[in-house]
Amino acid sequence: MALKIERFQPEGMNIRMSGGKPSYSHVVTVSGAGKIVYTAGQLARDIDGNCVGKGDMRAQMEQTFQNLDRCLKAAGATWADVVKTNTFVTDFDEFQRCADIRMRYLGVATPTSTTVGVTRLAGPDFMIEIEAVAVVIPEKRVRADAGAAAARQAQSEDRRNRPQEVR
Repeated sequence: MALKIERFQPEGMNIRMSGGKPSYSHVVTVSGAGKIVYTAGQLARDIDGNCVGKGDMRAQMEQTFQNLDRCLKAAGATWADVVKTNTFVTDFDEFQRCADIRMRYLGVATPTSTTVGVTRLAGPDFMIEIEAVAVVIPEKRVRADAGAAAARQAQSEDRRNRPQEVR
């Protein structure tokens, strides 16, 4: 069974919009066979572990999303595969002012999303931490299934186009 991801907004629910698109999905369902990827919470750390953008939510979000991007790619996932995020922020108002950064990465997926205001993260200078869950459709299986379907279709057409033997 091929993996199927469905994102939807149940009737009667408020839908938060950003740039004319839903900011997140209220519900994401996953059925079939695939790989689930869980990332650890990512902070605005550079390769040396230093905080990038002290006091600057926009710079911290950029670095945090770059770190998440590296994590997803390392697991063979893309932003379109993300089905859930948990975001922890020390300043919700500043976070909301940077919605364009979030949508640049997550707008393609509109995952379910939770944002929680906290008093402090893993260091005094960090303003945002994001963890993500992604579901990856096994590409080889999809190709194999598509190839098998194409072969069956070709065989079926070949049978229909053969002259019938008359006895």
